[in-house]
Amino acid sequence: MLVFAVSDKGGTGRSVTGCNLAYHLAQERDVAYLDFDFGSPTAGAIFEIPNLDRGIARNKGLGLHSYIEGRTTAPNQVDIWRVSDRQDLRSRQSKAGRLVLFPGDQGGAEFSSQPDRVKRCADLFSKLDREFEICVVDLSAGRSHAVQMALRATALSALSSITARWLVFHRWTRQHIVAAAGLVYGDRGLLEVGEGAGHARDPLLNSIRFVRTAVPDLDVDPGTTTTAQASWLSTCNGELKKLAERHKAGNSALLGETPMEPVLQWREQVISDVDVSKEIANPRTIEAFRDLAKRLMNPVVWEGL
Repeated sequence: MLVFAVSDKGGTGRSVTGCNLAYHLAQERDVAYLDFDFGSPTAGAIFEIPNLDRGIARNKGLGLHSYIEGRTTAPNQVDIWRVSDRQDLRSRQSKAGRLVLFPGDQGGAEFSSQPDRVKRCADLFSKLDREFEICVVDLSAGRSHAVQMALRATALSALSSITARWLVFHRWTRQHIVAAAGLVYGDRGLLEVGEGAGHARDPLLNSIRFVRTAVPDLDVDPGTTTTAQASWLSTCNGELKKLAERHKAGNSALLGETPMEPVLQWREQVISDVDVSKEIANPRTIEAFRDLAKRLMNPVVWEGL
């Protein structure tokens, strides 16, 4: 299965949620994480891999950007369980599968999706789909060349038998809801570009779900907020739900949501059971990531909209 993580804006939590999703999926499955955020590859920092916080040094020519350009025949891959600086990530559970990072290049930037590059991209997706149960592909924000390339690659007949799912990340604000919906349904959005690449509209639409991030917890301790604030938050939340429905990003098109988490506001990282047991991270956050992983793999969630 190919899982594409997209967002119309930066700062949506796409990469950190994608990395956490991959981490929880890998507790039982073989998972590859492909950092296709060509302008700003950050997965190495989130997984805490030494010397990969901004991707592979450009002069080494071993990252995904270099592979797409044809400067290497096989991009570098990193065993996260083995090399992460995080002790709790290295403490792999006995039933866990593989968790492998395919990093990007430092300063790779965007480039046009020429046919030869689309072909190399499709070849890589096909190869990794045979090797891993799930490949999470973190794509550059907006209507980027990375998104266009992924749409064109998955439209090729060589990938027609591979399940592809698209997760559209947005924060729980008016601006982000409208932007995320526009990325799917608007001009040069996923559906328009996908149809132009050869996808049938309805199957592509049925492969897309929204993920809300940093959603405020309305059940907060009454001592931490005033009555007026609580009432205002509840009203705003109701308005956002109506807005999401109007823009076809409501509950029927929703994979799930993650709560506002102080740890992630200060530091983008994988949240583990150790963080919860030390009372550093909130239990609701790790439960939300696990729920996303379960819903991603649940075929009922992906029945036609």
